[in-house]
Order: sequence, then structure tokens, then C-alpha cells
Amino acid sequence: MGPRRILAVRHGESEANVAYRRAGARPLVYERGDDEVGLSELGRVQSAALGAMLARLPAGEAPELVWCSPYRRALDTWAVARATWGAEPPVTVDARLRDREWGALAPYNEAAIAERFPGERARWRAEGEYRYRPPGGESFGDVAARLRGVLDDLREHADGRRVLIVAHDAVVLVLRHVLDATPDTDLPGLAAFAPILNASVSTWDAEDGHPRLLGFNTVHHL
Repeated sequence: MGPRRILAVRHGESEANVAYRRAGARPLVYERGDDEVGLSELGRVQSAALGAMLARLPAGEAPELVWCSPYRRALDTWAVARATWGAEPPVTVDARLRDREWGALAPYNEAAIAERFPGERARWRAEGEYRYRPPGGESFGDVAARLRGVLDDLREHADGRRVLIVAHDAVVLVLRHVLDATPDTDLPGLAAFAPILNASVSTWDAEDGHPRLLGFNTVHHL
């Protein structure tokens, strides 16, 4: 059957989120590895607010298991939320919950890609956000493939239980696509649900084995 409920959370605001926002349309080369990026001060406040929200949930709705991305900003989000919540559910760190990989283009914002790799920027624009695969990186279809593997494992290891997933914007967005059992040819339709906000919560109920969306990308707890 699989999990009885899934709550999927994007990490709190990260240091990279701040750097990219400040750069705006100016080229940016962000040297820190994607897995090493930590939370901003606001991100820690958001993560604490997430923990307070979890603490307010009725006992029959609170997560019983946590599955988390191995990237620092996701792990830090969970650590702050856990400290505020005060609970200690079992945690599984799963590399398949990492953010979408950008390969050779990972350090650059779009303006820097246009400046240094104009051919790749043109291909990205031509193929579209949801079909484009950067050199050495992933398309959204690739993310969908690994999330299907995660859900297969959750069906075995979290059957009948409530699971909190702490991950990234691409993961939460594509999780909606996978749980809806939408063909990958329809991935561009996810644009209607973006962007996924920092520390947002998306919830699916699956008591009958068929995930039903209860709330998506909600931030009322912030």
C-alpha cells in the first residue's frame, strides 16, 4: 500500500538562495558545492517555524518517519525543525532526494551561463526548463525516475505510516508529478505549480493507497 500520509518540505532559505537573489540579472559564479550550502538566518527562522507547525499537529497526523536529502541545507532544516518540535522520529538520509543536478553548469546563474556558455543557454531555452538536461546534469525526467525509486522503497519501509520528506524545490515539484502518475511527456505542465517556496509544506493523504493532495506549497505556518 505505501505511506498513509506524505508531507514534503522544501528546505528553508539557503545562503545560495540569497546570493542568487542579490545577483538578479547580473552574472554570478557561486563556488560552494551544492551539497555544502547551508541555511541563511531567515532559513533557520523558517525551519523553526516548520518545527512549531509539526508540534501543533494532532498525534494522528504527525510524521512517524523522516526521509531527508543528504545536502546540508536540507539536513540543517530538519535539525532546526526537530529541535523546535522536540520529537525524535527515525531518519533516513537518501541521496535520491538530492536537488536536481546541473553538472558542468552548477556554479553559474542563468546570466553567467548566457555569458560563458551561450550555446547551452540557447539549447536550454529551445528545449524548455522541464526537458533540458545540462552537460553532466539532470533533466526533470531524471529526477522523476529517482523519485519513483524512493516511492517504491517507501511502499516497503513506510507502509501505513506517516512520512516527512525534507528536500528541495525540484524534488517537491516532481513528487507531485510522480504521485499524480502523470506521463513524463507532461512534465512542462509543472510550471503551473512553480516556484516551490522555502520551508513550504505539501501534503498527500493515501489511506486507501491512492495519494490525494490535501495542500500544496503552503506557507501559512511561516
